[in-house]
Amino acid sequence: MKKIFALSAASVLTAAPAFAGVYGNVESNTGFAGGSYDSSLLETHVGYEGALGEDASWYIQGGPAFGFEADEENTQMFSGKVGASVDLSEDLTGYGEVSALSADDWDASDLSLGVKAGLTYRF
Repeated sequence: MKKIFALSAASVLTAAPAFAGVYGNVESNTGFAGGSYDSSLLETHVGYEGALGEDASWYIQGGPAFGFEADEENTQMFSGKVGASVDLSEDLTGYGEVSALSADDWDASDLSLGVKAGLTYRF
């Protein structure tokens, strides 16, 4: 599952939201090793997003996550994310996210954590 978590943490964060409020998000990340299917993680989140002034936004989301590994039993976990983005200029946005994934069977005592940060330039 750690391979899938790494793929999830490497996913691209979208730009600032156009509205504030509650949203649903379903995301699937699938990994391949040596050209063969390795595992998938399906995250089903409910979240809330809002503005931080005129040029920035934040979000928090979480919910059940389901792991599907090759030749293994399926797993059920909890995952969550919190992040923010800020327009640094008309064409450049900075963003960051912290994500967490519980161990199998909803055990939050052994969390896998991920941190990402980046820049998006619009041409």
